[in-house]
Amino acid sequence: MPRTIRIAAAQMGPVNPSEERSVTIGRIMKLLSEAADIGCDLAVFPELALSTFFPREYHVDLREADIFYEKTMPAQDLQPLFALARERRIGFSLGYAELVEDDVIGRRYNSQVLVDKQGTVISKYRKIHLPGHADNRENDPFQNLEKYYFEVGDLGFPVVNAFDGRVGMCICNDRRWPETYRVMGLKGVELIVLGYTTPLQNPRADQSAELRQFHNHLCMQAGAYQNSTFVVGVAKAGIEGGVELMGGSCIVHPDGRIIAQATSLSDELVVADCDLDDCLNGKAEEFNFERNRRPSLYEGLLTPHGETA
Repeated sequence: MPRTIRIAAAQMGPVNPSEERSVTIGRIMKLLSEAADIGCDLAVFPELALSTFFPREYHVDLREADIFYEKTMPAQDLQPLFALARERRIGFSLGYAELVEDDVIGRRYNSQVLVDKQGTVISKYRKIHLPGHADNRENDPFQNLEKYYFEVGDLGFPVVNAFDGRVGMCICNDRRWPETYRVMGLKGVELIVLGYTTPLQNPRADQSAELRQFHNHLCMQAGAYQNSTFVVGVAKAGIEGGVELMGGSCIVHPDGRIIAQATSLSDELVVADCDLDDCLNGKAEEFNFERNRRPSLYEGLLTPHGETA
């Protein structure tokens, strides 16, 4: 019997610094409600969906940025979002900045939660492959201070039983690393949900916008195919804080094909019916890890960078 779930990649247009948080939450709730209206089981939202991409700006005192972080999930003003999920019987995944207050300064992560149809958080992921830099580059219009604002995630790559399958998460730059997919692939993942907030252009790289978008899709398609899993990549798009963000939100089949893709740079639902049983053939044949992997011969894969001869 098919294990078909209807998934919405809930792309968001820009969340500019002037936008009030209540407006942003309202946009998220509208997208979630629209996804429920068309029978979706799961809606996936972008990285740092609740705020502008604040790592573009530098705060000398890190605590000045605390307004962008969630100390609890859900916070009080997010309770209606979780109640809506429970009422409409739809799950969702949401990216946000997380502050864990276990010392004087606190620990900060770029995080994502998976919420079931009962409005309960069933899994959490903290971004591992942080891009950018930790030093302020005042004259750089495209600076990314993620290494300043966030710590490397400490939860690994969890995969949980949910939505009739095995579900994992990652965030933005994680999608470019094959290890991300393979670790979850070894845990039998059948659906990877991820949000991203990526500039369409990078002045430090000789890449056209078309090549940037090609790479965006390439890494997700390769990860899906090589681990026989669905991948749902969801963007925050448009011009945010003066930076043009790529869209290209998409749903990728386990055979590597993009089966649904955004057509705009604004709030948009990208929907596909995904039969998780479509993962089974690849896992039994081309990517039968038990039968075909040769980890004893993969010398150096777990060796710290620079130490491999």
